[in-house]
Amino acid sequence: MLTLEYLAALVADHRDALLAPIREFEVGGRPIAVSAKPAIMGVVNLSSDSWYRESVALGADAAIRRGVVLAAQGADFIDVGAESSLLHAARVDASLQNSRLLPVVRGLRERGILVSVETYQPEVTRACLEAGANVLNLTGTEPEDDVFRWVADHEAAVILCYVEGKDVRSVGEFDLRSDPMARMEAYFGRQTERAARLGVSRIFIDPGLGFYYRNLQDSAVRVRHQMSVFLNTFRLRRLGWPCCHALPHAFEYFGEEVRCAEPFFAVLAALGGTHLFRTHEVPRIKAVLDTLGVF
Repeated sequence: MLTLEYLAALVADHRDALLAPIREFEVGGRPIAVSAKPAIMGVVNLSSDSWYRESVALGADAAIRRGVVLAAQGADFIDVGAESSLLHAARVDASLQNSRLLPVVRGLRERGILVSVETYQPEVTRACLEAGANVLNLTGTEPEDDVFRWVADHEAAVILCYVEGKDVRSVGEFDLRSDPMARMEAYFGRQTERAARLGVSRIFIDPGLGFYYRNLQDSAVRVRHQMSVFLNTFRLRRLGWPCCHALPHAFEYFGEEVRCAEPFFAVLAALGGTHLFRTHEVPRIKAVLDTLGVF
């Protein structure tokens, strides 16, 4: 059970991290002042394998319409992806990803909407940035230097995801034997330094809580891990970059009320100091964040 005593002890052990300054920057010419107000990223999935059915759009026109609606509901960014991260989802090669993504990227940018593209494929990264994408949601851990150079050349931002594996589709078991925050801090420290060295000045870091590790299929183990990482996120402030979280679902606990899961996790993410909330439930998350902001 989550208690005030647990939260108090967590703060006492890592008080220095609470006050660490966070960089702020513009994306697509718009200031992202996450220290004053968290940002929201709405999701559009272009893969039929994606299980969150409300987010799936199987054509460019439908995807653009959904992106426009999410932006009107309060999303600061629209994140589009053409390959599901589910363990048994079909692989989608770079050519097919581009054929699905590029019309959507162009269509949303023509409407003045900031666009993020989720991929670990260099060919997809380059093509989408050239089409106007503002953010690379990088779900691989071994990007070529050129990937970061392309991000820098297009004055885009990058979301660096923590993945224990080569990419989101190549994971095995998550190491639960030690404090994951220490591993994340070391990994993000290396990757942010590398990205900055190659010219990237707009970076978010993402602990990768939505990825499908084999030993996190047990619902109690997975949700306990997710809750812990959410609440410990503020420890990553020492790196100086804003943190993004993809909000999970916990359908085993929420059942028919599964669409309430992301708002629940948004509270924990906010308490832990999250700056960018990636969600399928934009109006619900906006309501949660607006309410928390009153206090």
